[in-house]
Amino acid sequence: MTLLNAKGKAVIFSAPSGSGKSTIVRALLEKGLPLEFSISATSRAPRGQEVNETDYYFLGVEGFKKCIENDELLEWEEVYTNQFYGTLKSETERIWSNNKAVIFDVDVYGGLNLKQHFGDQALTVFVMPPSIEELENRLIGRNTENHEKIKMRLAKAKEELEQKNPFDVIVLNDDLDKAIENAYNAVKEFLNK
Repeated sequence: MTLLNAKGKAVIFSAPSGSGKSTIVRALLEKGLPLEFSISATSRAPRGQEVNETDYYFLGVEGFKKCIENDELLEWEEVYTNQFYGTLKSETERIWSNNKAVIFDVDVYGGLNLKQHFGDQALTVFVMPPSIEELENRLIGRNTENHEKIKMRLAKAKEELEQKNPFDVIVLNDDLDKAIENAYNAVKEFLNK
């Protein structure tokens, strides 16, 4: 498959937590497209088996604030108090130097900020959960957070769902295989432009 112009392009996946965006992104990375994952930076500590510089750049609160001060981030968001997420400029430069498009797995506001930064060089994909109830079941099923954190994520998810319209593509994730196929087709078309 010959794909043109992967270098300099960005594919941005956003969704409320628990919608399945990370699962879809991982599936796309295995399908032979010229994509490389952008590892996000965060101020939070690793969860479970997460590995620094593989899952995230775990910077701590002070380290993250220093990156903000030094203008080292393309975008960043304080998602919860002192819980920052963002994209290091060095990540996109590293990936483009490999002649690949950058694929992002970011929260909804991060996705909108990246789209504003990259403009037409970006494709934004919003992964839509089937319902808030299903989203709650998925978050509970992860078994990684307490009830209060889940309630906080659900409140944020309701707010984030209202932000879906500016995204280029909305992929409903009520059937994972179909959602992956729809996402793959949208990304492939974008990379062939």
